[in-house]
Amino acid sequence: MSARREPVSRRERPAKPALSRRWIVDTAVRIMRAEGLDKVTMRRLAQELDTGPASLYVYVANTAELHAAVLDALLGEVDLSGRGAGDGWREQLRAVMTSYTLMLFEHPQLARSALVARPSGENYLRLVERVLDLLARSGAPRAQVAWGVDKLLQDATATAAEQSTHEHDPASGDDWDATVRALRSVDEATHPAITAHMPDLIGGAAQDRMRWSFDVLVNGITHSPVPGRTD
Repeated sequence: MSARREPVSRRERPAKPALSRRWIVDTAVRIMRAEGLDKVTMRRLAQELDTGPASLYVYVANTAELHAAVLDALLGEVDLSGRGAGDGWREQLRAVMTSYTLMLFEHPQLARSALVARPSGENYLRLVERVLDLLARSGAPRAQVAWGVDKLLQDATATAAEQSTHEHDPASGDDWDATVRALRSVDEATHPAITAHMPDLIGGAAQDRMRWSFDVLVNGITHSPVPGRTD
């Protein structure tokens, strides 16, 4: 006859660490790095933290807010110094926006989510503060600088989402090839504008296009008055 198993008192079990928003977000980032953003759900997170999903809603309202918090955490990786870009505000701003874009390149699902996610944490505030400061050094009116930050971040985010999709989706190469074939095969009589602008329409290295897009945006921001504002 086997010996009777000694029951284990619940009091002797180690207590679970107290939940916190920081711990929840750190765990979500770890899951995203290992498994992808689509696995960062409240249910998956609760399983990882050994708790019930309802417990998480005290700290995070929903999955959208969770993804925004993950984005904010990764914004801490953006180099805001503009190191190596020289003393000029434009080149330092270009370096900051490039660092932001490259961070999103590394996380393609997050780049697409960032098109609608609205972070509000400290890393996001530091990024906005830095971009505002650099853009204001152009001497442009305050309203143009304020609106310009949104356009710069939108363009960089959309660029990262598009580029990362191309690099991580095997079918995207075929889609692009089909687009190029269609543009090259048009009849000059029916599509004279397309014909006249080939091959520039599909040409240019990605880096050159990014650099040109940045200059177009900054030049437009600094020289385009905000409607109804004279300051």
